[in-house]
Amino acid sequence: MNIRQANLDDYNAVWEIFRLVVSSEDTYVFSSKTRRGELERHWFSPNISTFVAEEDGVILGTYIIKPNQIDLGSHIANCSYMVHPHYQGRGIGKMLCEHSLTFAKKFGYLAIQFNIVVSTNDTAVRLWKKYGFEIIGKIPKGFRHGKLGYVDAFIMYKEL
Repeated sequence: MNIRQANLDDYNAVWEIFRLVVSSEDTYVFSSKTRRGELERHWFSPNISTFVAEEDGVILGTYIIKPNQIDLGSHIANCSYMVHPHYQGRGIGKMLCEHSLTFAKKFGYLAIQFNIVVSTNDTAVRLWKKYGFEIIGKIPKGFRHGKLGYVDAFIMYKEL
């Protein structure tokens, strides 16, 4: 498996992952009604570095890394990770996380902050904790879950 910087030739494959992941409305703030044309703003904008995990020419997952805030807050990174549902459980999320930690250090970020990790997303919470992320805050009813209604969300942070 190879993790590499994405390019516009990857747009369709990334859109397919994005569309499938957000369709359940249980892990990301994006609505299941998010249109294809909005992906550029969310995943391929100039202030975002986008990566894909590829195996034998197939895109299995993707992540983005960007400054969490502008200007005086830009030393903290923010990331989002998505794995195609058909390839989940193969450790791709771990590899994307490891790659993002290396990339963030290389490009001078001092930490990574996740602004909203859905509390009911046990897989993600466990994974981020495994990589040293701490829950530094809780947003009561901060996420409108597609099935469960309002659930808490966490802010998670890791110094690099």
